[in-house]
Amino acid sequence: MGTVPHSEGSHLVLLTGGTGYIGGRLLKALEANGKLVRCLARRPQFLQARVGPRTEVIAGDCLDRSTLQAAMAGVHTAYYLVHAMGAERDFEEADRQSANNFASAACEAGVQRIIYLGGLGDPSSKLSSHLKSRQEVGEILRSSKTPVIEFRASVILGSGSLSFEMIRALVERLPVMICPRWVSTRAQPIAIEDVVAYLLEALSLPVMESRVFEIGGADQVSYADIMREYSRQRGLRRWMISVPVLTPRLSSLWLGLVTPLYARVGRKLVESLRYPTVVRDRSARLVFSVRPRGLRAAMERALQNEDREFAQTRWSDALSSGGRARLWGGLRFGARLVDSRTVQVKGSPRSAFAPIRRIGGATGWYFANFLWRLRGFLDLLAGGVGLRRGRRDPETLQVGDALDFWRVEEFEADRRLRLVAEMKVPGRAWLEFEVTGDSAHTTIRQTSTFDPLGLFGLIYWYGLYPFHQWMFAGMLRNIARASFIPATAKSTRPA
Repeated sequence: MGTVPHSEGSHLVLLTGGTGYIGGRLLKALEANGKLVRCLARRPQFLQARVGPRTEVIAGDCLDRSTLQAAMAGVHTAYYLVHAMGAERDFEEADRQSANNFASAACEAGVQRIIYLGGLGDPSSKLSSHLKSRQEVGEILRSSKTPVIEFRASVILGSGSLSFEMIRALVERLPVMICPRWVSTRAQPIAIEDVVAYLLEALSLPVMESRVFEIGGADQVSYADIMREYSRQRGLRRWMISVPVLTPRLSSLWLGLVTPLYARVGRKLVESLRYPTVVRDRSARLVFSVRPRGLRAAMERALQNEDREFAQTRWSDALSSGGRARLWGGLRFGARLVDSRTVQVKGSPRSAFAPIRRIGGATGWYFANFLWRLRGFLDLLAGGVGLRRGRRDPETLQVGDALDFWRVEEFEADRRLRLVAEMKVPGRAWLEFEVTGDSAHTTIRQTSTFDPLGLFGLIYWYGLYPFHQWMFAGMLRNIARASFIPATAKSTRPA
């Protein structure tokens, strides 16, 4: 994408980590506040569809020093929100290299300030390798001549955050929890909205030298308290049994089985959970106008937003500089199980979206329609709606429409369709199509998402996994073929 023109006197903001959880939320807030934003992304195509018309997306990698010069040009403030916790190995060295590259490039480009979000923890006592690395990154950034505003936060609570997803999965799936000692560690959870408010206010903070601010919510609680609050608000009865012998490695493997954490990320997280993360320096309350909410209000917000488009952003979406989410046959492991695949077609997004717009009803589902009809029949036997509802109109859709045993949850003409399942299923399911491209070439992304309900939900997903692979691949293939079929042939039903 070309350079976005900036008016005289305007301040250009560089945002790293825009594909991640914090960065994705901050991006929307910056745009809503009229800021001129440039996003640095290793894979710009993953971010381009999410940004506003005035936001620039530029390719680059903090681990590749040569890509940062163009990204820093004309920048007033740079947000550093990347880390390598998802790396396969030696994430500390990757974080050091990334921070050094970023700090030196910012200094050379004349960037006026860097805003960084790190982690709480008493640096004078023993810390986990993850927390030590987060604070070391802050030290590296501050060692340059560019003033740095560093925030250190505890557990961040919000729909889609790593901590919230872990708590949600544990409490929802396990009526009895065998709890290691780290569940009694003190923390100061802070709502994602409050974190973003701090990051935004730091833009206008008068600063002549680097500052470190510790931020947290209104309550100091244990991780067990956080799980109890989730249980209370969800109306669940849960029993917690403490045991003293569950090691960090065993805890991480256990978390990897029952929560959205990959085992390697889980191990790094659990090591950090063993150490208190509470605010000791309260200067942030004197300098900033933000008044963070308490645990109850933060949890209420997370649960309210959790069912509104799952979450605005998810921690597992992050394409950090040090690693990628583990994939297996198109399946990403998470609290929600995701099967995502793409195909490229010739032609405009409008032509590629046409068969998607007509899906279901008399048109059918573009592949193995007999199995879709069988699934509908079984749904009727189970007391569900089956396929009998069809669709309101063969050509047009709008949010709220019934579509066979789905309902239209989101619809953007010639760009996006998301369906939420209303058939009987042990969990919640969504089917989404998104098209991006230009007049010559278009990419169609098809994503099936399943939020399993307990062990039976997991058995359901994995038991049908081979069939899903076959059906979803065939459906996307035939949708791509149908994008070349004239509108008069819309009622044909591919085998």
